[in-house]
Order: sequence, then C-alpha cells, then structure tokens
Amino acid sequence: MMSYTESVQALFKPFIFGKKTIPNRIVMAPMTRQFSLDGVPGSDVAAYYRRRAENGVGLIVTEGTVINHPDSSNQVNVPHFYGEAAINGWANVVTAVHEAGGSIIPQIWHMGARGNVGDYSQAEIAEIVEAFAQAASDAKRLGFDGIELHGAHGYLIDQFFWEKTNPRTDRYGGDMVARTSFAVEVIEACRRAVGPEFPIVLRYSQWKGTDYTAKLAETPALLEQFLAPLVHAGVDIFHCSTRRFWQPEFEGSDLNLAGWTKKLTGKPTITVGSVGLEGADFMSLFTEGKGASNANIDGLIERLEREEFDLVAVGRALLVDPAWADKIRDGRTEALIPFTSEAVKTLH
Repeated sequence: MMSYTESVQALFKPFIFGKKTIPNRIVMAPMTRQFSLDGVPGSDVAAYYRRRAENGVGLIVTEGTVINHPDSSNQVNVPHFYGEAAINGWANVVTAVHEAGGSIIPQIWHMGARGNVGDYSQAEIAEIVEAFAQAASDAKRLGFDGIELHGAHGYLIDQFFWEKTNPRTDRYGGDMVARTSFAVEVIEACRRAVGPEFPIVLRYSQWKGTDYTAKLAETPALLEQFLAPLVHAGVDIFHCSTRRFWQPEFEGSDLNLAGWTKKLTGKPTITVGSVGLEGADFMSLFTEGKGASNANIDGLIERLEREEFDLVAVGRALLVDPAWADKIRDGRTEALIPFTSEAVKTLH
C-alpha cells in the first residue's frame, strides 16, 4: 500500500526555474492584500512572504504590484513597483524570502482602470510598455528570481486580448492574433530589459471579472492561435487562471486550461483555482463559508503525475495557513487551518 509520503511525491519534486531549482511544485498564488500603505510594502509585508518561504513554498508570486503610470491603480494601498520607497520595500521583501531559502517573483500589473483600451493613444501605449520594462529591469536588479506579467481577469493586458473591451482598428485591435500585439510588445520589452535567462511568467485567463463564462478562445485551435505570438515574444511559463482547477476547459477532453496550454505550446504551466478548498465558489469564500484545506489534493496530484501541468498555485489555503505546504508534505492534514473570510483582514 502506498504511504502518504509516496502519494504526495509528485507535489514535492524539484523544478528548474531559470537559473534556480525550486524544491517543489507549490507556488504561492498572487493575492491582492492592500496592506502596503500609500503603495509602500513595509516590514509586515516582508514577514508575510518570509513565513511562506520558511514553511516550504517552492515559489512565491507576490500580490499585484503596479507600474509607473497614472492609470495603473485606483487603490491607494496596492503596492507600487516604482519610486524609491516602494523599491526599497521590495528589496527588503526579496532579502527576507531569500534568507529563508525561498524564491520569489513580483506580479507586475496595470489595472486598466479606464476599462476601454480605445482610450489610449499609441504614444501612451508606448509609455506603458516602457513602464512594464522598467519594472522588469528593477525586479532583476533587486534580486527577484523572475517576473510575472498580469494578463488576466479583465485588467489592462487582458482588455487588449478581449474583443469586448478592445474596439481598436489599428495594429492593437482586430482578430485574436492582432489583439495580442500589446502583450507581445510588453513581453518583448521586458525580455530586452532582463536578458534571455530571466524567467518571464504570463498569467492569463479565459474568464473575466464581469463574466465567469467568458472565453477568449472557444476551441483548442483558437487557443493555439492566441498563445503562439506570446510564446514567440518570450514567455517562459504560463500561469493559467481558472476558478476550479479540476474543470475541463473544452468539451471532449479532461484537460484543464493549464493542461491545454502546455499541450499546445510545449511550455511549462502553472495550474490554479480553488486548490485546497472544498466545494467552494471562487469568490464566495471571501464573504461567507469555510474551505477545508485538504480537499481535492488527490485529484490534483494525479494530474501532476500525468504531467498535465508543472506547478500548482495555491491561494486562499496559503493565505490563511503559512505552513500549508509543509503540513501537506508531512501528512499533518488534521492541522490544516480552514479558510474563512476573517483571514483576509490581517497579514497572517
């Protein structure tokens, strides 16, 4: 009979990430916390990330950090990735995580608060692309282990992807491939800024904050058309955001979005979506109910063993329980802390 340690082995195999080898396949998912006063991450933010590194998380993706553009954020305590004070704050975060033996990448973000990409002139788009590249350059200078570009959930990069928010008739609009042009320019500029060996992760989603059933690509063939320019531009890993990791992306196959993305591109992928939560609606747990942190692990590991995807991002289960990874590894499932809405009120 297989022991518990053997049954979770796939989750605790090393993975080569750029020039580093991370010890397992567990990724801390990016989660907006809004505890960085006036955009500056303090010692409490550094300690928050350090605790996850100390407790066995393989790779930390920070909460979304906004680039240097007036329209990049409409939330005052979302951390900046520009300005001396914020940059120094992130330097302290990197030091704290690395001292604990962890690896960390920032999620670089533009919220696209205007909501319609037709309102941006080509000159302003060029400025935004440069701001992304500057953030990428700063991330490398600070000692981060890579970057993640936030191209999901209806924010700016995704607004260019989605035909409902991209009415442009210039090179940034049109068919599905044309609508990747802005992201391609961002990725290429970041690649120039960081060089060939610094990992660039792109997070993308089919669903939008205003429409959970939305699909950028209705078929695998269309998804392949969408992904190809992004691969060519320089994406190393795709972080495939879904509401529930176990749900198939297309009819006729059990593959989820991360599975299809890996199959179509050959690139490593990160799966995400209610990992460690039991029967939970994606958003409802922030306001109601509980999530049992050991749910769905068996099915997750089976998919990982089949190499459907390569890494597993864990959000709310890690938000409430910094030691989630070590507890899963050691079989201490009875000690897992269930998620409740109270968890989001503090940096635990």
